[in-house]
Amino acid sequence: LGTSSVKVILVNNDGKVVAQEKGTYDLIQEKAGYSEQNPEDWVISTIDAMKKVIDKSKVDKNKIEGVSYSGQMHGLILLDEENNVLRPAILWNDGRAIEETNYLNQTIGKEKISSYTGNIAFAGFTAPKLLWVYSNEKENFDKINKIMLPKDYLIYKMTGVFASDVSDASGLLLLDVKNRKYSKEMLSLCHINENNLPKLYESYEVIGFLKKEIAQEI
Repeated sequence: LGTSSVKVILVNNDGKVVAQEKGTYDLIQEKAGYSEQNPEDWVISTIDAMKKVIDKSKVDKNKIEGVSYSGQMHGLILLDEENNVLRPAILWNDGRAIEETNYLNQTIGKEKISSYTGNIAFAGFTAPKLLWVYSNEKENFDKINKIMLPKDYLIYKMTGVFASDVSDASGLLLLDVKNRKYSKEMLSLCHINENNLPKLYESYEVIGFLKKEIAQEI
């Protein structure tokens, strides 16, 4: 799941690429430094590309053994109590959260932030974006039920499972990287709790199966 397009490949058991397709979607830039996308566009483009890959390869879709996901990091997707998207996704290359980044690095301090997460704050990371929403869109912030990365939203829509892997989660600036768990200190600084975040998995773990309606559509 990239910034400009989603790429879908079908690979056989020998590691050979049997077929590949991509789907594109729009970038929303309302102001200088802003970079957003509609998360639903990712889902639509992914399913369409998967259909095309299967049609092109003429492979029986029932013989596909698994689906693996990768994607753009650091983006912020917010869901409400009904698991509907609250606002467009704020992407990794969005630069609006400069004040929030300075707050974390200078007011809280780089040493503390690094001790909590193993990193310092950058505007591209997810936590500063979350603080920007808290300061500028409090009405949306107060409705937050789930906080997700782009790939994780796609997984949720495809499987119904709220999940993230520790590799991608390391870019949230909410993860205690050393101990492979969410940082209580960072969650407190960002006014959220662990229930707002996906369950963490290692990259190799199986997390669920395609929802029946998705499998039928593909």
